Amino acid sequence: MRGTYTITEYGSFVKDKEVIGYTSLPCDTFEALEEFVLSNSNKEVDALELMGLSARKGIGKIITARNYVGVITMEDGTTIEILPKIHSKEESTEVRTKKLLVDMLKTLKKFPFKSLQTTNVNAEKMDIFEVFIRMFIDEVFGIVKRGIKSSYETVQSNEKVFKGKMKFDGQIKYNYAHKERCFVEFDEFNVNRPENKILKVTLQYLYKKSHSSKNKNDIKTLLNSFTEVNTSTDYETDFSKIVPDRNMKDYSAALMWSEVFLKGKSFTSFAGSKIAFALLFPMEALFESYIAKQLKKELDLSCFSISAQDRTYHLFDEPTRKFLMKPDIVIRNKETKAVYILDTKWKVLSNDKSNYGISQSDMYQMYAYQKKYSAKNVTLIYPFTDRISIDNDIEFRSVDDVIVKVKFVDLFNVKNSLARLVSDLLSDDSQIPEVGGTFV
Repeated sequence: MRGTYTITEYGSFVKDKEVIGYTSLPCDTFEALEEFVLSNSNKEVDALELMGLSARKGIGKIITARNYVGVITMEDGTTIEILPKIHSKEESTEVRTKKLLVDMLKTLKKFPFKSLQTTNVNAEKMDIFEVFIRMFIDEVFGIVKRGIKSSYETVQSNEKVFKGKMKFDGQIKYNYAHKERCFVEFDEFNVNRPENKILKVTLQYLYKKSHSSKNKNDIKTLLNSFTEVNTSTDYETDFSKIVPDRNMKDYSAALMWSEVFLKGKSFTSFAGSKIAFALLFPMEALFESYIAKQLKKELDLSCFSISAQDRTYHLFDEPTRKFLMKPDIVIRNKETKAVYILDTKWKVLSNDKSNYGISQSDMYQMYAYQKKYSAKNVTLIYPFTDRISIDNDIEFRSVDDVIVKVKFVDLFNVKNSLARLVSDLLSDDSQIPEVGGTFV
């Protein structure tokens, strides 16, 4: 049965049966999803990291979501959503989680999410796939409003009057018995540039895939604006013809979406014989980019600089620089030159785990960061959880002056969480930005 099936990270699907704690999928959908997981066990993404496959007596096969979130659509129109599992002191709802996911996606570089206004998206009535379609539609509406761009196209045509230059091969082939006609080649200024052809074929593709009446109606309206544009018959070739041009800057986000929809170009490429579209993102990367973006809002950037995935140092310098170090976030005080290192970890800590569940390799990494950067302190940032008591800050110190702090961020209250984190982090700095809020 075609429909939308939603789970959160670490939620599980079973095949065609009702089991408490699991989401039931029709047999065909379950088998298609199983084939998708197995076919994506490659160098880019471990199938066990994407989704887990297991079996349980009395239940049968189980497919469990891991650290990837997003949407998978089947050829038959079935949609599978995987949402982040958010721990918060505030109420967690599916609608709120979807909106947070969209906000996190907007912070990714090289992806066309930035212009989305979440207030224009009715997440309660749309699945994530329809939200993505909505983003593309809004981009194309902007292009149409500003005017579809034209360019010169080389055209070969059999004309009644001579223009351009004669194509003798065509003249002989088509006009042997029609001397009054001219087979010619000329440049015509029209809207049939490759960018417009790609947008049109994407609109036609999404019209067939969308189940939202609003999206379908808006796509139909947009297609009326592309009536003079030829449909792309080979979009791979049309993509190759696109030449970066600042006059076409308005098209960039929409064309990025076309690559996502037509070519399956996403954060990681996925394959599957019965999969029409898969746009999935590792939560580790989403969490990192979202926290970096939100920190920029909390820091006084006239006093501090912030860089993500900093590439200043290698672990070794001789005989050549080897083993690049890339801390997630580096904050520098422009006046005092003090350095603060932050690394985000999408992992739920717990009082019941040894060292709260903090990885020993992560601590080695933070120790190395502090030494190489001569950082004042280094901080591990985790999502908030009620599985750990945070009445007292978690902090580790070594006799050689390495300080590793552990902080938590409530993603449903991210502004206040980060405001307090920044205040605590820089409390011993001579220049502290004005921040407010309460740490959760």
